[in-house]
Amino acid sequence: MGMTFPNETPAYRAARNKLLESEASLRRQMEAVAAELRALPPGGQVRQDYTFDALGEDGTPLALGLPELFRGGDTLMVYHYMFPRHSGDERAGPTDGTFADKPLAEGPCPSCTALIDMWEGTMPHFEGLGGNLVIMTRAPIEQAAAFARERGWKHARLVSAARCGFRRDYGGDGPDGEPVPIMTVFKRDPDGTIRLHWASELIHAPAEPGQDPRHMGTVEPLWTLFDLTPGGRPALAEQIEYGCCRRAYGSDGDDVPPPDRRGSNGAK
Repeated sequence: MGMTFPNETPAYRAARNKLLESEASLRRQMEAVAAELRALPPGGQVRQDYTFDALGEDGTPLALGLPELFRGGDTLMVYHYMFPRHSGDERAGPTDGTFADKPLAEGPCPSCTALIDMWEGTMPHFEGLGGNLVIMTRAPIEQAAAFARERGWKHARLVSAARCGFRRDYGGDGPDGEPVPIMTVFKRDPDGTIRLHWASELIHAPAEPGQDPRHMGTVEPLWTLFDLTPGGRPALAEQIEYGCCRRAYGSDGDDVPPPDRRGSNGAK
């Protein structure tokens, strides 16, 4: 399509042009799916008697209703943080801080944590353009807030649904009580009625063998970056901590990889 790079072969250019046609087709499909999402009819009305726990800027405990999670606009996105993590997730927890000495099952999911790490820097832009995202845990708000401080999160808004059934009702906790890393999006009508608009239900749709659920695929920078590499996504999972975070120029890169990915429990 009019572009060439130094020393490329005709075979490379032919294959790249064919791939470019597929990429353009995918772009059209993504735009079409986004349009379908926006055009969904009104979803079910949400009860407004849920009470969530939060902390004010001065650390004061707050009890918030669902309407109070909206920030002036008519949209609320809720990411259901697997905190506590899935009982089958045996990846290592933090080595220091609040959860270093607590049972692994009480701590946060490494995959969800990595996703929030990525969103943390995005939040000033997202909120500046009118977005509204809340991270909802089942862990008590004091524990969640302590971990957030240790993680260095300054922009992620955390609330706890430990004292209400909101996560269970909207898919954040499954029938077996295990957490599910689902995203839910709510819309508030002019009369104040709140309705579910969309949820990342793709997490429950069977995937092809070896394929990630990709229910949050377009908002996970880590994995979409890997999608552009020759090797694609590594068969590894996100970790709370890594043995090496940054390689110097000229290093051989012979780092020991983290344990294999536990795909059924991760946020991908």
